Amino acid sequence: MKLYSRGQVIFFSLLSGLIVVMFALGFGLLHLPFNKAEPAPAAEAKNAAPADTQGQTAPVSRLLHTAAEDISFTRDEQENIAIYEQFNAAVVNITTETMAINWFLEPVPQNGGSGSGSIIDTRGFVLTNNHVIENAYKVYINLADGSQYEGSIVGTDPENDIAVLKFTPPRGTELRIIPYGTSDSLRVGQKVLAIGNPFALERTLTVGIVSGLGRPIQISRQNIVRDMIQTDASINPGNSGGPLLDTQGRMIGINTMIYSPSGGSVGIGFAVPVNTAKRVAAELMQYGKVRRGWIDATVVQIFPSLVNYAKLPVEAGLLVSRTRRSGLAEKAGIRQGSEAVRIGSSVVYLGGDIITSVDGMKTNTLADLYSALEDNKPGEKVAVEIIRGGKTSSLEITLADREEVLSQ
Repeated sequence: MKLYSRGQVIFFSLLSGLIVVMFALGFGLLHLPFNKAEPAPAAEAKNAAPADTQGQTAPVSRLLHTAAEDISFTRDEQENIAIYEQFNAAVVNITTETMAINWFLEPVPQNGGSGSGSIIDTRGFVLTNNHVIENAYKVYINLADGSQYEGSIVGTDPENDIAVLKFTPPRGTELRIIPYGTSDSLRVGQKVLAIGNPFALERTLTVGIVSGLGRPIQISRQNIVRDMIQTDASINPGNSGGPLLDTQGRMIGINTMIYSPSGGSVGIGFAVPVNTAKRVAAELMQYGKVRRGWIDATVVQIFPSLVNYAKLPVEAGLLVSRTRRSGLAEKAGIRQGSEAVRIGSSVVYLGGDIITSVDGMKTNTLADLYSALEDNKPGEKVAVEIIRGGKTSSLEITLADREEVLSQ
């Protein structure tokens, strides 16, 4: 019989106990008290942000919290989701019908273009681009819920490519609106979001940055839109008229055009600044048109052959051919021409003042004059720089009504 020491007995007893415990754990007969995190309660689904009686929506920060509860998104993704969910219903799809002439010289309606627009007032006012509804016979406004309404054109401003439409929703309908921001404090590099209907794909969101500011873009032969916003947020056909938003969901511009050799987005888009849009939209809603000031004189854009013939002291500017008798320009001291010459089918009077600057802006072309007076009203006074007898001087002129002057 083999005898064991006390130490050996203790060792083998502990080893046997450890083996028993390991078997118990392996077969699930014993549970150790580890702490486990309780699952977070699921967030209550929220399909839309609540709107107040004026069509305003909950702050984006509140929706950011909601998006964060749904699933683990990055902060940037939460921001995109919150803005889209809050404001996409305020973006409408605009379609038009135009009138064409068939083989029998009869007028027949046909499908026109399409674009986007922003609801800016709970009464049904929609802000969009003029080129979206240009030459339209009928205008249709399609909402996010699938309903369609025939709209009317309140007013247009081709010079800034802006139009205001109006539709009448059923009584009791609560329209979501997009609030105005400001374009004064924009910085190159800040994040922007565009919502629109590119290629008829309704309420599409694209994201980018402000790529440039103060871009002067010529949209027609005599119209230049100053201070356009350049962005790399994808803008395609159908996005025109839709809002460009900041990270608070405020409108900072109206998506208007793209630079594209292929017709698709290449990362260079332009938007009319919202400060221009606010000013123009307010006048269109009140008067149905934009009232602008004008110098009541007939001016001729200087060109090389005229410079050589008349031996003018400058190669660019606006030659004053005639002034209106007892008009505001004449009273201010503007001098008209006296020597009549025929240029093509027109008669031009030489010897008058040459306008080189209006309201602090160089006026080398007629388009420059339109641009310089775009935001001036009849009755306002502007500084006009002229050249007379080879000398430069400055006058202050009270502006007349452009529509009245140009209709004469």
